[in-house]
Amino acid sequence: MTKYQRILLKLSGESLQGSCGYGLSTDVLHSYAAQIAAAVRSGVQVGIVIGGGNIFRGLQGAGRGFDRVRGDQMGMLATVINSLALQSALEQQGVRARVLTSIRMEPIGEYYSKARALECLEAGEVVIIGGGTSNPYFSTDSASALRGIEIEADVLLKGTRVDGVYTADPEKDPAAVRFDEITFGEVYRLNLKVMDMTAFTLCRENGLEIVVFDMDTPGNLERVLAGEQIGTRVKME
Repeated sequence: MTKYQRILLKLSGESLQGSCGYGLSTDVLHSYAAQIAAAVRSGVQVGIVIGGGNIFRGLQGAGRGFDRVRGDQMGMLATVINSLALQSALEQQGVRARVLTSIRMEPIGEYYSKARALECLEAGEVVIIGGGTSNPYFSTDSASALRGIEIEADVLLKGTRVDGVYTADPEKDPAAVRFDEITFGEVYRLNLKVMDMTAFTLCRENGLEIVVFDMDTPGNLERVLAGEQIGTRVKME
């Protein structure tokens, strides 16, 4: 029995590189695909947005002299590469997956629309939405919030390498304390880095709760879907 019927799963591009330092780790891809496949087989409808930081980040490009708009466009293309890789890994698990892109690039992927995404979800397909929002200056966090709201997801699950929201960066501060639950208002007051503020505000204003959890531990996605206290739940006041 699952707590959620439809989810938007946000995956970071950096997580896909695993220990490789760059690009795609087949081990991570297969681990993620196996967890997502288990979710689909339990009856959950799954939409996914993936970052592109394992290949190219627009802000990094701007720091190296690239025009910011072109840098962000390069980052959008990186998210499509990751989307295709995850689609392939899911198909190897026997799960039907479809890549929709926010920028027209048939036949690589179909052009995204809410109606098409819902049609695919209702048909039991995993919908992977690549290309970010299609606009520069917006992160894939913002894209995941936007798509989660559009497809009427029950929750936005942010799968990361960290097991929740902390008072500080746990990789830098050993004294950092993890929250089991926290409200949107408390995140604002404490200036915690859950997602970028555009994405976070979108979720708050549209009533989309967020769960931040460690996707790198096999089985965690299934546990979150079952309603176990995994990671940190960001809830309404």
